[in-house]
Amino acid sequence: MSDINYTCVDRFLKYVKYDTQSDPESESFPSTEKQKILGRELVKDLLEIGLQDASMDEWGYVTATLPGNTDVNAPTIGLISHMDTSPDVSGKDVKPIIHKNYRGGDIKPGNSGVVIKAEENPDLQKQIGNDIITSDGTTLLGADDKAGIAEIFDAVNYFVQHPEIKHGPIKVAVTPDEEIGKGADHFDVKKFGADYAYTVDGETVGEVEDETFCADSVNLTVHGVNVHPGYAKDRMVNSIKVASQIIEALPKNSLSPETTEKREGYIHPHSISGNEEKTVIKFLIRAFTVDGLKKKENLLMEFCDDVVSRHPKASYDFEVIEFYRNMKYKLDEDPRVVDYALEAVKRSGVQPVRHAIRGGTDGARLSYMGLLTPNIFAGGHNFHSRQEYISIQDMKKAVDVIINLVKIWEEKSH
Repeated sequence: MSDINYTCVDRFLKYVKYDTQSDPESESFPSTEKQKILGRELVKDLLEIGLQDASMDEWGYVTATLPGNTDVNAPTIGLISHMDTSPDVSGKDVKPIIHKNYRGGDIKPGNSGVVIKAEENPDLQKQIGNDIITSDGTTLLGADDKAGIAEIFDAVNYFVQHPEIKHGPIKVAVTPDEEIGKGADHFDVKKFGADYAYTVDGETVGEVEDETFCADSVNLTVHGVNVHPGYAKDRMVNSIKVASQIIEALPKNSLSPETTEKREGYIHPHSISGNEEKTVIKFLIRAFTVDGLKKKENLLMEFCDDVVSRHPKASYDFEVIEFYRNMKYKLDEDPRVVDYALEAVKRSGVQPVRHAIRGGTDGARLSYMGLLTPNIFAGGHNFHSRQEYISIQDMKKAVDVIINLVKIWEEKSH
């Protein structure tokens, strides 16, 4: 689409300079008020593009509508990104650097000592000749997901500038607090008004993500018997030691994040606290199917039974908390939502790749809230790190895909 007037790079370079880190310890929503500072700027940009109802609500959600211009009854398509950056690495005073015409080898952003090593980043081989954007190495870049914001805005701007291109209604949303798993907490699906939606928050060019983990957590409380340690012989049952034995019983070469990949799930103890009388271990349980999830929970309970049976005075409580489910269960109810995304990637001259996320997304939650929402690539790499990078060419390709996607939904409605 050589006639597209791209401005996504300028937008992106402006947005990354806003510090929008979310805070998992905060009890407010959004978790940081500074996200709203960017939100107000995004509203201005949407108004300038021509989306007259652009606004930000009390929760920090930025929304806007581009009315359809077709005679057919095309569905309303939502395009969603998020404004916050990861709490893991600073997003303050981001200084983006453009490395033009990348010729291979390591990339050294600024004088920070950070190195993006070619041998550790094989996708760099696909960037030969491209213009790569990094931070100066002292912060993350913020391509996750300010690239998605810029790409969505430019795709919408393209339709405004080319009224001869027919399309159905388009809804835009930029959410806060996605990085801490709360991006959909106050999202009003009915008010948003989309029939189908896409988050533009993936990584490598060509990827369409239509699966997530199924996720539960387990709060395991081990009860022991505490007495004065000077008189503890044959009387004390130290819950810390019993809990440690349960962790030690977990498989060493499988079922952990350190030893699994692709479609393998895991049992992951991520927090432990307690004393002789009571110790609490918090586990993350992950699998791509509900059946696989339940099998892992039952297996963990078997480990608990075995260990506790060796300590007659000990006992345990096993609480399962449901987090989210694989969005594929919902997306399969209407295969068009993924099929059209794959077709849009192909029309943009890229080989489409269906990809499963070893994690969750707002799209998974939205899909179970009634809005089918797979994820498509934004083009960035090494998210949540000071080695984060994205190429200008990949950002432009993402804009192509979004435009083609909206056009396909209109074409298929005839």
